[in-house]
Amino acid sequence: MDTRGDRDRRDASERTRIRAALQAFGSILAVKLYRLNEDGGPDIPTLPCLDHEAMLHGGIQAHAAVYLQEAASGDLHEVAVYPGSRRIEIDIVSTWGEYSAESLARLQAHMRRTLPDYRLSVHGPSWWRGERRVAQACLAQVSLREVLLSSDFAAVGRRVNRLQVVGSMMEKHSRVASWGVRTVTGPLLTAAGVATFLAVGSWGEALGEDAVIAIRYGVVGILGAFFLYYGLKAVQLTEMANRVWKRSMEYALILSERQRLQTRG
Repeated sequence: MDTRGDRDRRDASERTRIRAALQAFGSILAVKLYRLNEDGGPDIPTLPCLDHEAMLHGGIQAHAAVYLQEAASGDLHEVAVYPGSRRIEIDIVSTWGEYSAESLARLQAHMRRTLPDYRLSVHGPSWWRGERRVAQACLAQVSLREVLLSSDFAAVGRRVNRLQVVGSMMEKHSRVASWGVRTVTGPLLTAAGVATFLAVGSWGEALGEDAVIAIRYGVVGILGAFFLYYGLKAVQLTEMANRVWKRSMEYALILSERQRLQTRG
């Protein structure tokens, strides 16, 4: 019979195997955990995975994501491991500008070779979520390499604070756009519908009833599509602002953990 102790030993053995595979490629600089309680190690900053902890639907599998520095080149990568589904995901958005295509190819080959029973995928930037613009906005203020490796905590902390300010301002801009959609859409569509009904109705005898109906629905439909696009754009801005703010919080937690570990060491 499979006991709890047997499962715990198998899980511990699997975690050891995964860590050995990652460390064979380079140094683990930080660990992000989602629904897992295993620490990264005595000298590795460990923090919650903020991107997924903020999702309240609970549909994300438990996983650990590590920031990994390749020993050969010094390039940075983020590798997320999902033990339950035997899946590995390399996130190239969070390490934007910190790796080369050659280093990424070496990482993929290494993961396939050392963990052949895991399914490997690469998470690229999403246009809808504006991840490329988020990565560029974050990199303009502070780089991931500075957060993970710089010993000047004060200077990096100031840059992280600036990133937090940028994220807060982006969130306020998105609120303005969202407020405009909620306030303007209803009255404008109503006014356009009434104006179109009255104006086009006078052309009934010249154009015919079918043409008048088509014009009325066409005008209202075009306006509705425009405001729908405007509303979706406001949602996208909010998503981008939240991601910038979460990234700044993640950087702040990494710095705090690094300072704690340095003081303890």
